[in-house]
Amino acid sequence: MIPPSFRRIVRLAPVVFASLLCAFAPTVSAEVIVKPEDKVAFLGDSITAQGWGNPAGYVKLIVAAFEANGIKITPVAAGIGGHKSNDMLARLDKDVLSKKPQWMTLSCGVNDVWHGNKGVPLNDAQAAAQKYEKRSSIEPDKGTYQNNITQIVEKAQGAGVQVVILTATVIREDLGNDENKKLAPYNDFLRKLAKEKHLPLADLNAIFQERIKAANQPGKNVFTVDGVHMNIEGNKIMATGVLQTFGFDAAQIKKAEAAWVPLEAQAASEAKKVAEAKAKAAADKAAAAKLATPAK
Repeated sequence: MIPPSFRRIVRLAPVVFASLLCAFAPTVSAEVIVKPEDKVAFLGDSITAQGWGNPAGYVKLIVAAFEANGIKITPVAAGIGGHKSNDMLARLDKDVLSKKPQWMTLSCGVNDVWHGNKGVPLNDAQAAAQKYEKRSSIEPDKGTYQNNITQIVEKAQGAGVQVVILTATVIREDLGNDENKKLAPYNDFLRKLAKEKHLPLADLNAIFQERIKAANQPGKNVFTVDGVHMNIEGNKIMATGVLQTFGFDAAQIKKAEAAWVPLEAQAASEAKKVAEAKAKAAADKAAAAKLATPAK
């Protein structure tokens, strides 16, 4: 005869096994629109380039966040410093579409405004009202921001790539300056385009404006190192905004934040080494100059 206690164990075995499967299964949320093994391209300028090159840059944080939540993605780094909408349009095929990603985030607009007359006009009316110059002989034709961005989006969609629009972040943390005022219609266009084409939108500019106002530290760079490029906090703001647009909930963001801690420590350590190396180089240069100066 089989003892009653053994019969209970047999009956409970399937339940225990199912519980173990749940405990060790990847924590993929049904709301997250990016799926495991998807390839995600990150098209942008120096903010995006540093977002990949910095251990705690926003692109690296996004990749780590997916992994922490059981979703392994393949990132395609496509950020180049100084690039504007015309540059990104010119290299879209080579840097993004040829990699055949399922997704592409588009971060563009800061340089189109920040570069002044070497930037890119918003539209035909602005192009007629202001003289624009190429930064070099190899720069692609300026076009207009509206036309360039629309072409980027439509070409990506035509290649089967799903586009996520990121509004352009701030140009210095003084929200009332002329550059941020000029940037506003560029971002308004991005919001309109995202709505018309039913694209996910990470409104990072709006998030930064809220955070800068809440910090209330005028004259200081709280979220950037120079008013434009992100410090650790700025990178986390960007990453969180993009992840929420991808469908991450609060619990998943919390897992992401735990995974970011060692990346932040690594970034801080590397920054310290760079600062020490610069200080040593400056001291060595000063010492050499002193030795080269004839004694009086």
